[in-house]
Amino acid sequence: MGTRRLAKRMKGTIWCLHGAVGMADDWSGFSVPGWAIKRVDLWRFLDCCPMSMPAFGDALNEEAAATQGRKVLLGYSMGGRLALHALLQGSVWEAGVIVSAHPGLEDEPAKKDRRAKDAEWGARALRDDWSDFLEAWNGQAVLGTSAGGASFANRALLKQRRQAVARSFMDWTLGGQESLWDQLPNLPCPVLWAVGEQDEKFRSLGENALTAHHTGNPAPRASMDLWVGKGAGHRLPWDLPDEFAKKVGEFLEGVDS
Repeated sequence: MGTRRLAKRMKGTIWCLHGAVGMADDWSGFSVPGWAIKRVDLWRFLDCCPMSMPAFGDALNEEAAATQGRKVLLGYSMGGRLALHALLQGSVWEAGVIVSAHPGLEDEPAKKDRRAKDAEWGARALRDDWSDFLEAWNGQAVLGTSAGGASFANRALLKQRRQAVARSFMDWTLGGQESLWDQLPNLPCPVLWAVGEQDEKFRSLGENALTAHHTGNPAPRASMDLWVGKGAGHRLPWDLPDEFAKKVGEFLEGVDS
């Protein structure tokens, strides 16, 4: 079957953003019937120079606007925070899926502490033995809620991008992110917010994001739904790959209707 005929059968494209110390190929097993999948390499945005999160949102929106067809933006963890910026800053997206993400810290001491911790992670990404760095990263308590990391792409291959990985801890640190809580009602398209049941911190953040979206002033511009993946942790899409893909598909069917 020709690519043109196949393209006509597709409903659109889901642009997938990976997490910190992640890879575009982490999404290689993700599929939703009727939708093409674009796995975005976030590191290429940091290869040449620093880039703020708002600047990333503008760059991604410009790139997406230059493509044809319907577009959905999906982001996990760090990619979820980046996706929120892109969604709030543009109108090219028909829907969004935010997974295990933080809308932003509001307390300045907490921001300062996070900047310091991320600066240390950035330094370790540059100087440590790569396997030691990965072991320390995956040993964090929040990631211990998941067993899905085994299905990720080979992280040894990420070593060649270590400078961009290190840069992300500076440019895209949660400690430097503007709080987006008050902007959630301004999301211009329907959003599915997904969290793992066992990931208590981010499950609470998701619940609070839903409340902030529904009770914000002015009233929400578009709908937001919260999905809690039963038995899953922070790495929800890889803990429950089939259930996650099904839920995204159902959400997009609801957007169509």
